[in-house]
Amino acid sequence: MRLFQGNNITVNFDEILSLIRAAKERIVKTVNTEIIDLYWQIGKEVSERVNDGGWGKSVVEELANHISSCLGTMRGFSAQNIWRMKQFYETYNDKPILSTLLRELSWSNNLLIMSRIKTDEKKLFYLKLAIEEKYSYRELDRQITAMRYERSLIGSLKTRNLPIKSSIREQFLDSYVFDFLHLPEKHPEETFQKAIIANMKGFILEIGKDFTFVGEEFRVQAGKTDFYIDLLFYHRGLSCLVAFELKTTSFKPEYIGKMNFYLEALDRDHRKQNENPSVGVILCADKDDEVVEYALQRNLSPVLVTEYTAKLPDKKLLQNRLRELTDMVM
Repeated sequence: MRLFQGNNITVNFDEILSLIRAAKERIVKTVNTEIIDLYWQIGKEVSERVNDGGWGKSVVEELANHISSCLGTMRGFSAQNIWRMKQFYETYNDKPILSTLLRELSWSNNLLIMSRIKTDEKKLFYLKLAIEEKYSYRELDRQITAMRYERSLIGSLKTRNLPIKSSIREQFLDSYVFDFLHLPEKHPEETFQKAIIANMKGFILEIGKDFTFVGEEFRVQAGKTDFYIDLLFYHRGLSCLVAFELKTTSFKPEYIGKMNFYLEALDRDHRKQNENPSVGVILCADKDDEVVEYALQRNLSPVLVTEYTAKLPDKKLLQNRLRELTDMVM
């Protein structure tokens, strides 16, 4: 907050700044929509001309040169990009569910999804994810490389029978990838926690932008004793506090009792009247899913057990695991 003091009057400029920022966001969104619409129309025109047999590679190159000579050095109208517009139109022309989302993403993000994702189901997933999380090109590329789609699907299959509301479960992954923390293979919890604090932006991008960081080593009190929660967040979508307990070892059932204690302390002393009950996340280096299911089956508090890796997942292993789980369900 920036305050200006003059003639004994204190003025708050934040409201004006908010108006300007909101207007800038709307302008950028409008411009992007117009660009995607333009590229779609050009792609449609070129596709129809090529399919009619009238246009070939040389004609498209001539078109690119003509645009350059008439409109100057406008970016985005090279022959290569015009061919991409054609591919863009042909990829989504007969897919209304997908095509309705395209205008909410930048051209670079659209090209990334179109070039790297093969199936319509996965395209829809990444289109929605990029829009909801407002991913930059770099972060979207990282999520695709980290196989976010496969990890999300595996998580939904593995946790479907756990006693926790689906509205809560859907906000979390079963496994997280923290390659950006650059952790050594063996690392203590203190190193893990410090790495997260130092890379909080990347951490929130991985767990979801609806999270707002509240604090580390957050103190709760019971009787005359102080206890400390590793990381505390607030989740805007769930309207609740979320406690993260960090474990660099495999999951153990006794971790549940400690988390339940933290959630009770948060709900008694820190939860506001308009907020929902607090949620706990035990983030482990590894977990046995059957042990987790046993440990949580009679648990009444909203607790999730997730695992993390400090490096990008092995694509084949993840695909095989997804195939196994899918076969079990079917």
